[in-house]
Amino acid sequence: MIKNFYKKIALIAALATMTVSNFASAAVQTEDEEVPVKQIERSIKKSGFKVFPIGKPNVGYAKYFTGKSYLYPMENGNGINVANVTFEPGCINNWHIHHGTCQILVGVGGVGWYQIWGQEPQKMTPGVSVTIPEGVKHWHGASKDSWFQHLSIMQESDEVSTEWLEPVDEAEYAKLK
Repeated sequence: MIKNFYKKIALIAALATMTVSNFASAAVQTEDEEVPVKQIERSIKKSGFKVFPIGKPNVGYAKYFTGKSYLYPMENGNGINVANVTFEPGCINNWHIHHGTCQILVGVGGVGWYQIWGQEPQKMTPGVSVTIPEGVKHWHGASKDSWFQHLSIMQESDEVSTEWLEPVDEAEYAKLK
């Protein structure tokens, strides 16, 4: 099962680096969401980046984020969960731990950051990927002045869970350039 998981991850990572502008129009939107989504897409494209589908506002996890984020499920089932997560500028998530799976992040648009507990924050841009080992405290999200999109890839099973922890220190985040 683990071998198949990593084969799927390799395929998804390869697809993430391809031109995906046709996916942008496939985002599920209501009429009310159409204007903000178009503004987000223009902002990301203006920065010279590709746009993955924006998806819907991430209201279910909003209490763990410092600003607005959007989720677009790209694959769910077959033992793997892949979602595009879009963060508005300055939006990051709280420290958290994934139990029962590692998490692979693949930058696909804009500029963002991730940090593993006890290490220095690392910048993420399109094409940058990182594997967060199972059980490791970390956070990720957008830079202060850029929209950011990444794919989140995780194994799916009954043993997988996310433990949400404290917010990232605002003063430490403000130092990132």
